[in-house]
Amino acid sequence: MASQHNPARTSSRLARSLGAIALMLAGILACAGAARADSAAQIREASAGALQHLYAAEPSTHELGEKAVAILVFPKIYKAGFVVGGEHGEGTLFKGREATGHYAIDAVSLGLQAGAQTFGYALFFMNHKSLAYLDQSDGWALGSGPSLVLWDKYTASSVSTTTLSQDVFAVPFGAQGLMAGMGLEGSKITRITP
Repeated sequence: MASQHNPARTSSRLARSLGAIALMLAGILACAGAARADSAAQIREASAGALQHLYAAEPSTHELGEKAVAILVFPKIYKAGFVVGGEHGEGTLFKGREATGHYAIDAVSLGLQAGAQTFGYALFFMNHKSLAYLDQSDGWALGSGPSLVLWDKYTASSVSTTTLSQDVFAVPFGAQGLMAGMGLEGSKITRITP
C-alpha cells in the first residue's frame, strides 16, 4: 500500500530540522565568540589601528572623525549563516584619542543566506544626545533610538553643517568573505568588560 503524504508531518519535520540548524549555528557562533574574546588592550589596539587605516583609505572620514564627539570602532565583525545567521564583533569607544569603553555587537537573522564574511564598522557619534543614548541604554538595538545614516561616497561628497547634524554615521570597511551585505539592522550593541 502506498504511503500518503501528510502535510502536517512534513511541516513538523521541517520545523524540527530548522530548529536543529539554528541551535547548531548558535552553538558554533557562541564557541567562536568565546574563542575570539580578546583582552581590553588587544581590542583597543585593533580598534585604533582599524580607525587609522579607515582614515587613510577614506580621507573624508577623517573630517567626520574631527567633528564627532566619539567614535565606536568594531575592527572585525564575524558574520556566518546557512538559513539562520549570526554576527559578532568587539570594539572600542574613543572620545578624542582616549579609549573610554568596550562594546560588543551581535545579531541573529533568519532567511535566505549562506556563507561567511568579516568586515568592520565605525560609528561616528555626532552629538552628545546620541552618545548619551548609547551610555544609558541597556544595549542599543540599531534601528531604534538615534538616527543612523550610512556614510557613503555620495554623503561624503556633500558634507556640510546640515549633513553633519545627523546623530550617528555608520561607515563599513574591510569586507572579506562570501556573504553579501554588511547591514547593521537588527544588531544590538552592548557594553562589555573584557
